[in-house]
Amino acid sequence: MIVAHQVIVLCMRYLLENLDEARILAIDAEGDVANCAITEYGLGKRSNGAAALMLERYNFVAPLEKARTPVTSAPDENMAAR
Repeated sequence: MIVAHQVIVLCMRYLLENLDEARILAIDAEGDVANCAITEYGLGKRSNGAAALMLERYNFVAPLEKARTPVTSAPDENMAAR
């Protein structure tokens, strides 16, 4: 398990999925990664038969919704500025 902010989630997708710059920027433009959202990979096979990590879930928030917890994407309040 890796806990990270949006930029790291997107950088990992870029690397793990071998995306080009245009595709990762398009994913970023689709919307923010929600706080506490889950991005999950599983073991799969590429079209050439090689084993690879494959995206199974992205920005998955069902556990939050089930717990009736608000889904947010806003940054936390800057407590150091107080």
